[in-house]
Amino acid sequence: MAIRVEVFSSNSCPHCPGAIKVAQEAQNDMDLDIEVEVVNVNDPENMARARDYQIMAVPTIAINGKVEFVGAPTEDQLVAKINEIANSDETDIF
Repeated sequence: MAIRVEVFSSNSCPHCPGAIKVAQEAQNDMDLDIEVEVVNVNDPENMARARDYQIMAVPTIAINGKVEFVGAPTEDQLVAKINEIANSDETDIF
């Protein structure tokens, strides 16, 4: 089952490109089925989604529908969290 990683970002955020890069690198480097979606909160269609997650700052990373990081994690931090989730029952959400 795929692990869903959503990176909430904005056009003016200086840290968002780094968070997006970390998520994409984790996706490429890990031996898991990981779906990475970049969600730009400047897009009106995504504003409601950000509100649903109660996001107050970007970058924010949600994994399988749960906010896990506010701010840009290192790749090691993101990989560790993804592995933790992959080895738990939380992958049954999607």
